[in-house]
Amino acid sequence: MSEVDDVILKANELIARTSARYSNEGARGRQLRSKDLMTRLKRMVIGAATVIVGAAIAGFVLNGIGGWGVLLVIGLLITCLGFAFMPTGEAPVPPAKLAEIDLKALPLKTEIWLDAQRKGMPRAATPIIDAIGGRLETLAPQLAKLGQTEPAALEIRRLLSDHLPQLVTGYQSIPLPLRNQPRNGRVPDAQLVEGLSVIEQEIATMTEQLASGDLDNLAAHNRFLEMKYIEAKELGDGSTS
Repeated sequence: MSEVDDVILKANELIARTSARYSNEGARGRQLRSKDLMTRLKRMVIGAATVIVGAAIAGFVLNGIGGWGVLLVIGLLITCLGFAFMPTGEAPVPPAKLAEIDLKALPLKTEIWLDAQRKGMPRAATPIIDAIGGRLETLAPQLAKLGQTEPAALEIRRLLSDHLPQLVTGYQSIPLPLRNQPRNGRVPDAQLVEGLSVIEQEIATMTEQLASGDLDNLAAHNRFLEMKYIEAKELGDGSTS
C-alpha cells in the first residue's frame, strides 16, 4: 500500500467513526426541513383559499365573474403554488458579518448560516451539522445574561463567528475533485469532519460551563483551540496545488 493510499484509508476510517457517533443526530435536520415544508404548504393553502373565497364573494355580488374573472382566478391560484417554493425564515448572514451580530442572536444566525452550507459539504458532515444546530439552540438562551465584552463571551464569539466559518469556507475553497485526496498529509473531507466534531464538542463544553457559572474556566479552556484551528485557516491554502 502506498503512502497516499494509507492516508486515504485512515481518513475514511475517521469519517466512518465520526459518522457513526452522530448517526442519531439527523432527527433535528429532518425536523427543521419538515417544519420548513409545512410552512410553505400552509402559506400556499391559505393563499389559495383566500383566492377562492374572494372569487365566490365577487361572483355573488356581481352575479358572476365572467371569462376574464375565471382566468384571473386561475392565474392567482397558479401564483399561490409559487408560495410552496418561496424561501421561509431568515436569509443566511455572510460569514464576514457574523462577528457583528449581537451575542444573544449569534447562535441562531450561526445555525442558519451553517445549515445553508450543508449541500456543499460531504455526506458524513450532515449529522454533525445537525448536532451543532442542537447545541446552538441550547446555548442561545444561556447568553442572555452574559456581557458582550466578558472573556467568556469573546471566546464564544470567536468560536462561532471565526473558527467555524473559517473551517467551512476553507474547505469550500478546495476544488471538488481534490476534497477526498491527500493534501499535506491530510484529506480535506476528513479534516472538515474532524473539525466540525471538535466544534460540536466545544459548544457542548461551553454550554455546561455556562450552566454551572464557571465562566473563568470557559475563557481559559477555549484558548487551547487556537493552535487546533490554525488547520482551519490553512485548509484552503494551496487549493489548486
